[in-house]
Amino acid sequence: MRVLYVDDDRINTLLFEETCRCAGDFEVACAGTGAEALELAAVFAAEALVIDLHLPDTNGFELLPALRQALGGRRLPAFLCTADEPAQVAERAAAAGFNGCWTKPVTVEAMLAELQRGERGPAA
Repeated sequence: MRVLYVDDDRINTLLFEETCRCAGDFEVACAGTGAEALELAAVFAAEALVIDLHLPDTNGFELLPALRQALGGRRLPAFLCTADEPAQVAERAAAAGFNGCWTKPVTVEAMLAELQRGERGPAA
Protein backbone atom coordinates (compact mmCIF):
# COMPACT_ATOMS: atom_id res chain seq x y z
CA MET A 1 0.00 0.00 0.00
CA ARG A 2 1.26 3.46 -0.90
CA VAL A 3 0.72 6.00 1.90
CA LEU A 4 1.21 9.75 1.79
CA TYR A 5 2.10 10.84 5.33
CA VAL A 6 1.97 14.54 6.23
CA ASP A 7 3.44 15.68 9.55
CA ASP A 8 5.82 18.50 10.45
CA ASP A 9 7.28 16.59 13.41
CA ARG A 10 10.35 14.76 12.12
CA ILE A 11 10.33 12.21 14.98
CA ASN A 12 6.71 11.24 14.23
CA THR A 13 7.60 10.93 10.56
CA LEU A 14 10.57 8.67 11.28
CA LEU A 15 8.47 6.49 13.58
CA PHE A 16 5.71 6.18 10.99
CA GLU A 17 8.18 5.30 8.22
CA GLU A 18 9.91 2.69 10.36
CA THR A 19 6.62 1.16 11.49
CA CYS A 20 5.46 0.81 7.91
CA ARG A 21 8.84 -0.56 6.80
CA CYS A 22 8.75 -3.22 9.53
CA ALA A 23 5.15 -4.13 8.70
CA GLY A 24 6.06 -4.70 5.04
CA ASP A 25 3.84 -4.08 2.02
CA PHE A 26 3.91 -0.30 2.59
CA GLU A 27 5.57 2.40 0.56
CA VAL A 28 5.56 5.77 2.29
CA ALA A 29 6.11 9.27 0.94
CA CYS A 30 6.42 11.98 3.59
CA ALA A 31 5.78 15.72 3.61
CA GLY A 32 6.27 18.27 6.36
CA THR A 33 3.86 20.90 5.05
CA GLY A 34 0.66 21.09 3.06
CA ALA A 35 2.54 22.58 0.11
CA GLU A 36 5.01 19.68 0.10
CA ALA A 37 2.13 17.21 0.29
CA LEU A 38 0.46 18.77 -2.75
CA GLU A 39 3.74 18.57 -4.68
CA LEU A 40 4.16 14.90 -3.72
CA ALA A 41 0.58 14.12 -4.71
CA ALA A 42 1.49 15.05 -8.29
CA VAL A 43 4.17 12.36 -8.49
CA PHE A 44 3.26 9.74 -5.87
CA ALA A 45 0.24 7.54 -6.54
CA ALA A 46 -1.01 7.37 -2.95
CA GLU A 47 -3.55 4.76 -1.91
CA ALA A 48 -4.12 6.24 1.57
CA LEU A 49 -3.51 9.54 3.34
CA VAL A 50 -2.38 10.19 6.90
CA ILE A 51 -2.50 13.89 7.77
CA ASP A 52 -1.49 15.72 10.93
CA LEU A 53 -4.07 18.22 12.13
CA HIS A 54 -1.65 21.09 12.81
CA LEU A 55 0.79 21.92 10.01
CA PRO A 56 2.93 25.05 9.58
CA ASP A 57 1.06 26.27 6.50
CA THR A 58 -2.42 24.75 6.84
CA ASN A 59 -4.41 22.24 8.86
CA GLY A 60 -5.60 18.72 8.11
CA PHE A 61 -9.19 19.79 7.53
CA GLU A 62 -8.15 22.21 4.77
CA LEU A 63 -5.51 19.93 3.30
CA LEU A 64 -7.69 16.85 2.79
CA PRO A 65 -9.96 18.30 0.06
CA ALA A 66 -6.97 19.97 -1.61
CA LEU A 67 -5.09 16.66 -1.70
CA ARG A 68 -8.12 14.79 -3.02
CA GLN A 69 -8.49 17.39 -5.76
CA ALA A 70 -4.76 17.12 -6.58
CA LEU A 71 -5.21 13.35 -6.82
CA GLY A 72 -7.92 13.74 -9.45
CA GLY A 73 -10.85 13.60 -7.06
CA ARG A 74 -10.04 10.10 -5.86
CA ARG A 75 -11.58 9.46 -2.43
CA LEU A 76 -8.69 7.64 -0.85
CA PRO A 77 -8.93 6.41 2.73
CA ALA A 78 -7.73 9.28 4.91
CA PHE A 79 -6.80 9.41 8.57
CA LEU A 80 -6.34 12.50 10.72
CA CYS A 81 -3.51 12.30 13.24
CA THR A 82 -3.47 14.67 16.22
CA ALA A 83 -2.27 15.25 19.76
CA ASP A 84 -5.48 17.19 20.43
CA GLU A 85 -8.22 15.71 22.60
CA PRO A 86 -10.01 13.09 20.44
CA ALA A 87 -13.47 14.11 21.66
CA GLN A 88 -12.84 17.61 20.32
CA VAL A 89 -11.81 16.60 16.79
CA ALA A 90 -13.19 13.13 15.94
CA GLU A 91 -16.67 14.31 14.94
CA ARG A 92 -15.29 17.17 12.86
CA ALA A 93 -12.80 14.78 11.23
CA ALA A 94 -15.60 12.42 10.21
CA ALA A 95 -17.66 15.32 8.84
CA ALA A 96 -14.62 16.49 6.85
CA GLY A 97 -14.33 13.09 5.16
CA PHE A 98 -11.66 11.37 7.24
CA ASN A 99 -12.09 7.62 7.73
CA GLY A 100 -10.55 7.79 11.18
CA CYS A 101 -8.97 10.05 13.76
CA TRP A 102 -5.82 8.83 15.50
CA THR A 103 -4.53 10.28 18.74
CA LYS A 104 -0.78 10.66 19.15
CA PRO A 105 1.03 8.64 20.18
CA VAL A 106 -0.67 6.27 17.75
CA THR A 107 -1.06 2.61 18.65
CA VAL A 108 0.89 0.75 15.97
CA GLU A 109 -1.43 -2.26 15.75
CA ALA A 110 -4.54 -0.10 15.42
CA MET A 111 -2.90 2.14 12.82
CA LEU A 112 -1.83 -0.77 10.61
CA ALA A 113 -5.21 -2.46 10.94
CA GLU A 114 -7.08 0.70 9.94
CA LEU A 115 -4.77 1.36 6.98
CA GLN A 116 -5.30 -2.18 5.72
CA ARG A 117 -9.05 -2.02 6.32
CA GLY A 118 -9.20 1.31 4.46
CA GLU A 119 -7.37 -0.28 1.53
CA ARG A 120 -10.20 -2.78 1.03
CA GLY A 121 -13.06 -0.34 0.85
CA PRO A 122 -13.89 3.07 -0.60
CA ALA A 123 -13.71 6.12 1.61
CA ALA A 124 -16.99 7.67 2.67
